[in-house]
Amino acid sequence: MAKKKSKKKGAAANKKSDSGFTMVSENRKARHRYEILDSLECGLMLMGSEVKSMREGKLSLDEAHIRVKDRELWLIGADIAHYNNAGMWNHDPRRPRKLLIHAREFDKFAGRAHERGLTLIPLRVYFNDRGLAKCVMGLVKGKKLHDKRETLKKRDSDRGLQRAMRGRG
Repeated sequence: MAKKKSKKKGAAANKKSDSGFTMVSENRKARHRYEILDSLECGLMLMGSEVKSMREGKLSLDEAHIRVKDRELWLIGADIAHYNNAGMWNHDPRRPRKLLIHAREFDKFAGRAHERGLTLIPLRVYFNDRGLAKCVMGLVKGKKLHDKRETLKKRDSDRGLQRAMRGRG
């Protein structure tokens, strides 16, 4: 007998891709504000109500950043909204969350961020095919105003070229 698959509810249900992961949130402003030099996937240490809230797509990475404290990485400023059905066992929406990463990856990333004055920020958060919450963090360098303008100009010209090519074909 075949089991019926139940339909998922919430915003995150629509974002399931062919590769087997479910996107929760993406830091879109990061590509505008920073030049991304390198990125790395790491795990998140979460409470149950945070996982349920993230499955509903209620996560904001707008003001989030990553700090190094006692040879550990912490996600600061990420806002996971309260889960309605958690009652008194709900979580603090803005609490710091520990990022799980191998020691050799920590040495590579955190060392580079500390040495050159670079920053670690979360680029996107998703659930992988096994249902584990993952965060892709980026090693970034802040863009100056003229760099941002240059990026916008390049994007506009590329978009115009694409539009012209579509009109031709």
